[in-house]
Amino acid sequence: MRQRSLIAITAALSAGALTLTACGSRDSDDKGSDSGGTTVTIGIDAPLTGDLSALGLGIKNSVDLAAKTANKQKYVDGITFKVEALDDQAQPSSGQQNATKLVADKSVLGVVGPLNSSVAESMQKVFDDAKLVEVSPANTNPALTQGTDWATSKKRVYKSYFRTATTDAIQGPFAAQYLINDAKKKKVFVIDDKKTYGAGLAGTFTEEFKKLGGTVAGTEHINPDSKDFSAIATKVKTSGADVVYYGGEYPQAGPLSKQIKAAGAKIPVVGGDGIYSADFIKLAGATAAGDLATSVGAPVEQLPSAKEFVANYKTEGYKEAYEAYGGYSYDSAWAIIEAVKKAVDDNDGKLPDDARAKVTAAMQNVSFDGVTGKVSFDEFGDATNKQLTVYAVENGAWKPVKSGTYSG
Repeated sequence: MRQRSLIAITAALSAGALTLTACGSRDSDDKGSDSGGTTVTIGIDAPLTGDLSALGLGIKNSVDLAAKTANKQKYVDGITFKVEALDDQAQPSSGQQNATKLVADKSVLGVVGPLNSSVAESMQKVFDDAKLVEVSPANTNPALTQGTDWATSKKRVYKSYFRTATTDAIQGPFAAQYLINDAKKKKVFVIDDKKTYGAGLAGTFTEEFKKLGGTVAGTEHINPDSKDFSAIATKVKTSGADVVYYGGEYPQAGPLSKQIKAAGAKIPVVGGDGIYSADFIKLAGATAAGDLATSVGAPVEQLPSAKEFVANYKTEGYKEAYEAYGGYSYDSAWAIIEAVKKAVDDNDGKLPDDARAKVTAAMQNVSFDGVTGKVSFDEFGDATNKQLTVYAVENGAWKPVKSGTYSG
C-alpha cells in the first residue's frame, strides 16, 4: 500500500471514522494488487426524470440487475461491478455533460445508454476520445454507426460506439411492409417531431411505403413541447388517409392519437419503438385501441432466453417496469462485462493499465446468448440481431401481432 493511503488511514483513525471496504483503500491505478479485488463501474446515461423516465428507469434497473448478477456469480474473478446512473432528461446538452463526468471517473470502463439518438450524437466523440466503450440498448438512428451518408456509403465514425438495438434503416421499412402487406393500408399521413430519431424513422418509413405502392396523403411536423395537435388532427381528417405514421416518442404520440380520433379520423396511429410504452396507452385513452407500434426484437416475455431475466427482475423488486428496452439494457451491460472479462483474462487475471482501450477492442468480438437472443456486433458496431415486432393496442395493453425481419 502506498504512503498517501497510509496517511489517509492515519487521519481517519484519529477522527474515529474509518470504514474499511474490500477495495476502497487501493489507488485507482493499483489494479488487483491485493486480495480484495477491483471495482469496475458501469455508467448509465438515460432520462431518469421527465416525460421519458419510464423508459429510462427501465434501462437503469436492468443494468443494475446485470451488475448484481455478475457479482453473485463472481463472473469476472477479482472484479466487483457497480453502476453509476446519470440523468440526461432526454437533452443532448445534459448527455454531453454526463459523458464528460463518466470519462473523468477512471473506474468507469463502459457505459450503457443513452435512450435518445439525439443525445447519443452529443456523447459519441467524448467517449471515443477517451477510448471508453458505449453500448446503447435503444438508439436506432443509422448515422450513429454508419455515418451521415449511410444510405449511399456506410462508414464507421466511432469505434467505441455499439448498440444492441437494430436501426431505423430496418424498423421504418418493416412497419411500411406490415401496413401495406398485412394491414392493407394504402394512404398514410406522416407526422414527425423534427428530432433525430423521429425525423429519421419517418423518412425510412415513407421511402419504403411509397416504394411498395402506398400514397402519402400529407406530412406535418409537430413541436415536441406542445400538447395541442388539434390543427394537425383536422388536416389528417380531411386528407382521407387510412393510417397515420408518427416519428417520435410517446409523450406526444399519446395526445396526438387521442386528438386525431376526436377530430373524427377513426384510423390507427402507428409509430416506432419510441411510442411502445404503457404510458402511450394512458395518454391516448380508450380510443388507442388498434394503434400500432414496432419495437426492436421479439417480445421479451415470449423468449425462453428471457425467462430468468424476467424472474430475477421481479425478485429484485424494482418499482418500475423494465419497459421496451429492459432486455436490451441487460444485454448491453453484459456485453461490457464480457469485454471486461476478456481484458482481465488476457492480462493474467487483472485489469491492464490501458483497460478502457482493451475493453473497447474486446467489445468488437463479444458474442454470447443473451436475454434478447444472440448478442454480437457487425463491423459498424450494430447488433447482428435484426428482429422486430409489431404490437397493437388491445384491451388497454400492447399485444404482439407479428415478429420478423425486414426483407428488403
